[in-house]
Amino acid sequence: MIVTFTPNPSLDKTLELDAPLRTGAVQRAIGHTAEPGGKGVNISRALTAAGTRSLAVLPGDPGDPVLLALQELGVEARALPLGAPLRTNTAITDPQGVTTKINEPGPAFDAALTGALLQLLLQASEGASWVALAGSLPPGVPVDFYAQAITALRRTFGEQTPKIALDTSGEPMAAALPAAPDLIKPNAEELLELHAAFTGSAATDPDTAQRLADELETDPARAVQLATELQHHGARAALVTLGAHGAVFIPHLKTAPSDGEPAALRAWGPAIVPRSTVGAGDASLAGFIAAAQSGASETDSLKHAMAMGRAAAELPGSIMPTPQHLSTSALSTEALSTEHLTLNPSTTTTVNVETS
Repeated sequence: MIVTFTPNPSLDKTLELDAPLRTGAVQRAIGHTAEPGGKGVNISRALTAAGTRSLAVLPGDPGDPVLLALQELGVEARALPLGAPLRTNTAITDPQGVTTKINEPGPAFDAALTGALLQLLLQASEGASWVALAGSLPPGVPVDFYAQAITALRRTFGEQTPKIALDTSGEPMAAALPAAPDLIKPNAEELLELHAAFTGSAATDPDTAQRLADELETDPARAVQLATELQHHGARAALVTLGAHGAVFIPHLKTAPSDGEPAALRAWGPAIVPRSTVGAGDASLAGFIAAAQSGASETDSLKHAMAMGRAAAELPGSIMPTPQHLSTSALSTEALSTEHLTLNPSTTTTVNVETS
């Protein structure tokens, strides 16, 4: 079983426009959806839709719209009551596939609620093959919470610890990296942001950051290099999604050279017309860990991740694909050498983040 953990879930509303969004203008939506969301919730939804058992762990009261929607979708969930409503996120999509997201902060947590949520995760993770820690942290939860969760999982389960995937961004990702998650799943923008947290090479303005992310999506070798360098700071394997240009998988390279050094993998496919990219990256991670759980090779796991993400992007809102939507026949893969990227442990540095 695959457990997902979403500390800041949401009700995701998507509005479809028939023209590009015009700020300050009045436009009419031609379609709308409302789905339970948050990264971990989306991963569980994708797994369930594809026929893989998953348990979603999250905060929320029994009558909250997010929990009720999960129940309607047949997604197993275990929730911590809060006595407060969960947040609502809104996405606006246009015919060109451009998505604008407006995310609410979520209900505030105190130390007691934070501790109870971590205990719920530990209880739910017994016997799991993977645990996916995913999404933003709600107000009041310390920025190193994911690092605490990774440490607690390994302390609790020892040799029986599930594989741990991490899909978040910003300070929570940087703070969690030294705890050595088994797999991270950044997109191009998040990979650059994470790399900059350890090197101090952040872009100085949003336009430059977006330009660099767009360039990285077309440069898989550079993505491999950045992800490999992050292994100096605790990262193990990485699945990096590159938008319309596919994805790369970077295995955990050992500090000592060995024969048969593993190669990174790239996968891509023919152009598609995206209808909504909301949840597409989450579907990709779901596809990868589902395939890995079943014993698939890294190449086949990457292709399954691509198939899930592409199919999700072709569906409205954050609707997740079912098996009839999935096909890997049109996908291509290639190996990208990592021989010149063998780790040198002497280059390790640290990053400082606020933990209060």
